[in-house]
Amino acid sequence: MKKLLSSKSLGALIAIVLAYVIVQTLIMVGIVDDYYQILLVTICINIILAVSLNLITGFTGQFSLGHAGFMAIGAYVCGYITVTMDQQFSFLLGILAGAVAAAFVGILIGIPTLRLKGDYLAIATLGMGEIIRILILNIEAVGGASGLSIPQFANWTWVYLFTVATVVIIKNFIDSTHGRACISIREDEIASEAMGINTTRYKVTAFAIGAFFAGIAGALYSLYFYFIKPDQFGFMKSIDILVIVVLGGLGNIRGSIIASVILPSISSYLQEYPELKMVIYSLVLIVIMLLKNKGMTGFKQFIWGKIRKNQSAT
Repeated sequence: MKKLLSSKSLGALIAIVLAYVIVQTLIMVGIVDDYYQILLVTICINIILAVSLNLITGFTGQFSLGHAGFMAIGAYVCGYITVTMDQQFSFLLGILAGAVAAAFVGILIGIPTLRLKGDYLAIATLGMGEIIRILILNIEAVGGASGLSIPQFANWTWVYLFTVATVVIIKNFIDSTHGRACISIREDEIASEAMGINTTRYKVTAFAIGAFFAGIAGALYSLYFYFIKPDQFGFMKSIDILVIVVLGGLGNIRGSIIASVILPSISSYLQEYPELKMVIYSLVLIVIMLLKNKGMTGFKQFIWGKIRKNQSAT
């Protein structure tokens, strides 16, 4: 109770409510039009995807390239249930079912593949994501290659609520003993096993939680943009999510949120010059690699280091 009433938690709660009130007010008065609402929803969905992937890659140290596959499962399961039931609140059941289905697939795939490490795990998860996409491509019940049309049940409010819930839940998981166990696996898996930590169980748990929230992101995507195709969840989507995570900093939730705001904003202003998007991504990755794995945190430390060096020199 004391923790919930701390000044830090209270300040975060006020900031969350204030951000929603401001944006909702701007929407009601017409300052934030449909274009900017789409941008806001895209940012929120990217936050869910980036934070959930950061749990797997940044905090647990498992290099995954199949996050778009879990997003696809959530999108199609939610879309199919919503279309089939065709009731007012069926989309909530669809979101839950999509998330659970993605987590279930994450467990099934995670148990055998998470025994791998490094590049081998990345290749295995990449193959998993492509298998999911190809299977959906050949299932006529969900539209196959033609795609699936879904009623637009989600709006800015629903997406914002799920985004906040995702960040809060994953942040609390990381701060718990289970999260500390995941971090210890990232730092030294052999030492963690020597201390009695069941590394396989915790890696699968982190993988399942990440897949669960990726499924939520996919479900919200399908409910807001109301039309989905398998090509939207290909290899490049996984790369986009990974770029956000690396830009924000591995093991840095706040960085993932900031990067989720920056990259979609850049992309929206470069729509007339799509060829520049990958150039910018490439430059960003080069800078990040020079700063190792600290992302924008490393950039901040780099700048402050230069400033202090110049001050000491003078």
